[in-house]
Amino acid sequence: MITPFLQKAVLCTGLALLGLGTASADTLKIGTEGGYPPWSMVDAAGKVSGFDADVGNALCKELNADCRFVVQAFDSLIPSLDANRFDLIISGMSVTPERGKRIAFSIPYAVEDALFVLPKDSELISAGSAEDIFKGLSGKTVGVQGGTTHGDYLRQKAPDLNIKNYDTLDQMQIDLDAGRLNATFADLTSQSKFLKKVGDKDFALSQLVIKGSSAPEVLGYGIGVGINKDKIELKEKVDAALCKLINDGTIKASSEKWFDIDISNYEVCKK
Repeated sequence: MITPFLQKAVLCTGLALLGLGTASADTLKIGTEGGYPPWSMVDAAGKVSGFDADVGNALCKELNADCRFVVQAFDSLIPSLDANRFDLIISGMSVTPERGKRIAFSIPYAVEDALFVLPKDSELISAGSAEDIFKGLSGKTVGVQGGTTHGDYLRQKAPDLNIKNYDTLDQMQIDLDAGRLNATFADLTSQSKFLKKVGDKDFALSQLVIKGSSAPEVLGYGIGVGINKDKIELKEKVDAALCKLINDGTIKASSEKWFDIDISNYEVCKK
């Protein structure tokens, strides 16, 4: 079911694309984090790759624009968009009412759930409810990435946890591997990528998955493109382009390439 909040996000998905209009020149500047694999990574030469980069490049192609990625910390993306330092945010950002007070969002083109990474010998791996995990981790330190919905969710639902914020996912995972954290909480795709990298000798994913739909007011309604509220025409064109990319399988192909699963949000583009 599409909520009133989402109805505001789903505008004119059937509009024809007639060029950039309000976009400056023929270039779209896209803000992204660059440190949240496999969503967004940046190499030593400054080249951005990952699911976010694929979405951005495909979107620019649909809009007949050149992409220019601007890499910076996740929690600075919204203030920078407000200051018109770039045109769009494509950085695995969840569409939430709180963020919607500051910026506009495209349709939520992807959906994502979250879970914990815990020491492999932890009894909490098989916990049957979020409350059981929260109780088991009470007073212990759990890592999250700063500025994400994951930290907001834990602060609201599990105030007894000691929540430690990190600028990047890599920093968080290094501390987990070094024993400075009791657990981490992040999206399923990134947590799975971490385990593939380090192996399953010391850590494991929680069997319990925290679905975004269980607390959409905090975890969000899906992943969307952030857009300045003043750029209404650009938002309409981005919405239409994203639905085309969902319906023609472009989002699916990129999702399966990076995550091994399809996280396309097909429901939002149904007429």
